[in-house]
Amino acid sequence: MNQARAEAVKLRLKGHSYNEINKKLGIPKSTLANWLRNIVLSDSARQRLAKRLKIGSLVLIKRNKMQTHEARQRAHLIRTFAQQRIGTFTNQELLLAGALLYWAEGYKRPLVRWGREITSHPISFVNADEDMVRLFIKFLRDILNIVSGDIVLSMRLYDHINEQEALRYWMKVTNLTKENFRTTTRLVSLASQRKRPFNRLPYGMLQVGVYDTPKFHEIMGLIEGVRSQCRYDIVHKLPR
Repeated sequence: MNQARAEAVKLRLKGHSYNEINKKLGIPKSTLANWLRNIVLSDSARQRLAKRLKIGSLVLIKRNKMQTHEARQRAHLIRTFAQQRIGTFTNQELLLAGALLYWAEGYKRPLVRWGREITSHPISFVNADEDMVRLFIKFLRDILNIVSGDIVLSMRLYDHINEQEALRYWMKVTNLTKENFRTTTRLVSLASQRKRPFNRLPYGMLQVGVYDTPKFHEIMGLIEGVRSQCRYDIVHKLPR
């Protein structure tokens, strides 16, 4: 047995861990595992090793908690800085935000009846996020000059959701009255099929509608303006 291996065996018999032996002798842990795998430790050696492992685990847990805390602090600072970059919306910024919201979440396909496209088309925006709903309604009022009485709301609820609770919630979110609400649509809950958490949408979704075809086309024009700008930037401004 060479001297390095003999020294490693001696340390292991005293209850030293592979990490400790590696630090003292500089022998790779893979080599130590091969050399020391058949060594039987005494009770005192096992107790020392167990104590070292426990201390090491506690240190690791403490370090992980500190790293998690620091990561959360960094994330909080980044988010706070980014949040401060968004000031009060100008009308132009609200116009753009509303157009993008409808581009992402609004109903845009032409309505077809009896196989033919019809000329009338309502504005229809559906979402479960209360702040998206608030922003879209502000866009309707401040940019499209739509009065509150012309905004039609309809809840889309799963079977487990209490309709009256949902109504109170969405009335508070929209700052509109019960007269703005139409018939509630009941949806098949995917929770019952174990495809999503049962309480993922505790108040369902809200459809925000306006029966005004010219305003619908105005939104579609705004979206086309955004599309055109995107295409222009790609063709003319991005490096080739």
